[in-house]
Amino acid sequence: MAKNRLRDAAVKIGSAVGRVDGKAHKAALKAAQAAHVARQELIDLSKQVDALKKQLKKSTKRLKSALK
Repeated sequence: MAKNRLRDAAVKIGSAVGRVDGKAHKAALKAAQAAHVARQELIDLSKQVDALKKQLKKSTKRLKSALK
């Protein structure tokens, strides 16, 4: 009788640990995906900033030559 109760308790504990571990794993995957998306967005933004810098440089050059 005591063995059955101990086994049942161990099964419940193991099940709970498994559920928590699964949820933690899913949360870690979601966090990793979010980090990847954020990194890609940062790369895209830096490309846009570089393009704007080039455009500003050209505009500045044209303005300087127009003011001469």
